[in-house]
Amino acid sequence: MKIDVLSLFPDMFTGVFSHSILKRAEESGAVSYQVTNFRDYSSNKHKNVDDYPYGGGAGMVLTPQPVFDAVDALSEGKRPRVILMCPQGERFTQKKAEELAEEDHLIFVCGHYEGYDERIREHLVTDEISIGDFVLTGGELASMVVIDSVTRLLPGVLGNKDSAPKDSFSNGLLEHPHYTRPAEFQGIGVPDVLLSGNHAAVDRWRLKESIRRTWNRRPDLIEAKNLTIEEQKMFEEIKKESD
Repeated sequence: MKIDVLSLFPDMFTGVFSHSILKRAEESGAVSYQVTNFRDYSSNKHKNVDDYPYGGGAGMVLTPQPVFDAVDALSEGKRPRVILMCPQGERFTQKKAEELAEEDHLIFVCGHYEGYDERIREHLVTDEISIGDFVLTGGELASMVVIDSVTRLLPGVLGNKDSAPKDSFSNGLLEHPHYTRPAEFQGIGVPDVLLSGNHAAVDRWRLKESIRRTWNRRPDLIEAKNLTIEEQKMFEEIKKESD
């Protein structure tokens, strides 16, 4: 996958792309990153990328020309997914991450100031994404979140092929609790089933605890999920246990 980022502050990405899993992903050839300052594409003699909004109002608005020209140059005649990071966009989810991970080329547009010229939204981008119902000073931090989430889904990036499919939200549920050595710590033990060596029993415990945790913390996910017969049976058991 090729990932391009358009930002007025490209240095913000240096640390993110040069450490941990994102760095290893690039070193393995699974992904390549490029951050471009779209001010370089401004045709204005002062290299301005923003202007006052028509009709008045607070703040400055990003002008379309530099963004359009930068995307055109990076697209190389093809039609990649162009993602606008914006609090008005679609709420980012694991399902969206999985969808984007199937693409060959993503271009992220990170804005600043009061907003974007509407022609950028209507005629350039393919996706508008928000990471939550709050406002940041710019799209850089939000794009880092999305890029991290997408990159870890690319083949071979996590090392263990079973890691990503078992993540929270991948199957509509939150992930089950985890334990590691020692078997007892400060008088607190690990559930016996995890020490039993019975893999079928362990799998059942993990699924049931995943349902329990989802019901306790995100009941909306339980309501939205089409539970299997086995999952529904476990859910009924959990509700009885809580009575």
